[in-house]
Amino acid sequence: MVDTPVFGSAAVAAPHHLASEAGRAVLAEGGNAIEAMVAMAATIAVVYPHMNGIGGDGFWLIHEPGGKMHGIEACGPAGTLATIERYRAKDYDSIPARGPEAALTVAGAVEGWRLALDLSRSRGGRLPLRELLADALRHAREGYAVSPSECGNRPNELEALKAAPGFLKTFWPDDAPPKPGSHRKMEALAETLQQLAGAGLDDFYRGDVGREIAADLERIGAPVTRADLERYHARTVAPLTLALPGLTVWNMPPPTQGLAALVILGLFERLGRVELDSFAHHHGLIEATKRALAIRDRHVTDPAYATGDPARFLGEAMLAREAAEIDARRAAPWPVKPGHGDTIWMGAIDGKGLAVSYIQSIYWEYGSGCVLPATGIHWQNRGISFSLDKAAANPLMPGRKPFHTLNPAFARFDDGRILAYGAMGGDGQPQFQAQILTRYRLGQNLATAIDAPRWLFGRTWGSASTGLKVESRFDSALLERLDAAGHPVEESGLAYSEGFGHAGMLVKHANGRVEAAHDPRSDGDAKGI
Repeated sequence: MVDTPVFGSAAVAAPHHLASEAGRAVLAEGGNAIEAMVAMAATIAVVYPHMNGIGGDGFWLIHEPGGKMHGIEACGPAGTLATIERYRAKDYDSIPARGPEAALTVAGAVEGWRLALDLSRSRGGRLPLRELLADALRHAREGYAVSPSECGNRPNELEALKAAPGFLKTFWPDDAPPKPGSHRKMEALAETLQQLAGAGLDDFYRGDVGREIAADLERIGAPVTRADLERYHARTVAPLTLALPGLTVWNMPPPTQGLAALVILGLFERLGRVELDSFAHHHGLIEATKRALAIRDRHVTDPAYATGDPARFLGEAMLAREAAEIDARRAAPWPVKPGHGDTIWMGAIDGKGLAVSYIQSIYWEYGSGCVLPATGIHWQNRGISFSLDKAAANPLMPGRKPFHTLNPAFARFDDGRILAYGAMGGDGQPQFQAQILTRYRLGQNLATAIDAPRWLFGRTWGSASTGLKVESRFDSALLERLDAAGHPVEESGLAYSEGFGHAGMLVKHANGRVEAAHDPRSDGDAKGI
């Protein structure tokens, strides 16, 4: 299933072909990478609703041709009514995963689009918003074919999802997953996009759309108020960065797990040279993942409540100390907690070298499951990552931002190449990023690095086990050695599985040529001009 990478003067990559086509069209019209990404983000919010939507959050890494890196954090905080006391009074031991009580944070994605377009215009971006939203609006109004990924998806907490207001009517009208070949219109969402195209993206929070959102959230009993929407603004942030031999890598700071993604790479580099697909390659990444996730779980929280600079974990002394704890022959024991996540990653690089790595999500498949009738927006359940324990690392509190698995990645090589890359997949995101990047660094081309079999360490997507889950295409001798070293191997039985992420990579070479590839596990592709 290896796809040939696309080449051109500019390119995009997305997990749905309609999104990549929207981005390609913008580039062909002379739009820049940010404008292309907004068109892609709006389109995929319509046609891939089990993975993302405008009722969710987003994170941007934007690399300018001169080398400057921008980060945009577009994740919303808990609503005014989202208190521990509220949930305890209703006899909850934890925040429910579905329904109105799960729809407890402000959706930040659209505000992130607005902030990114401000940067675009300051760098010469000229395309009007109505053009950027045109494809998304058309697919919502005229309808689109439900994707194979959505048809085959089997959500967690199914009965609670089906009970969420508006879910069945909107997504499963036959009280069952959509059948292959089915067609869906999103008329209320189309009207929302039409309003945003005319009034501007700020209307989502402080205009007519925001008023309708707030009224529907109040009607279903969700904890987010109109005042929460009105006061929300995305913000620019300084990305975390790590220098490695021959390249520099960037990722997002807390409240995302971008720190874990960089720690994995930093620890792996200190384990010494390895051969591609050797025991040392995969064992080293797995053990680095364990230590990175442990650091993440102890220290990643809303930065307003953090106790120290997260960059300290990327310092030489800290990485050397952590790497010294890794046994080159044996697996370390591991306690782990579950981390779900359904998300999309997309990338774009334009002809001038402006590059974007972007991720957008509603957390679990279909998020909270709640579809707001006036706007057609389905709302995220990102707030379920909060704890109802006041002493926890991420306790629920009005105005506090939840922990995020979302983390777009970027790299710049010393030879002039720039690389936008990433993957969906909850706790798997930093693991999948590390696998595709190290494969590329060890000599595989983009498409082969993305196509190659992947593993997932830990418990996720409702699985009860904490073993090493693998796709079926790994060499059996390698799996036997990993198992013998203390990594309990669990073969998925599938050669390609969405459970191992949708990944993508785009590289602009020093000669100006852009190369791009996306995951055969998805419904997407890469397109160039």
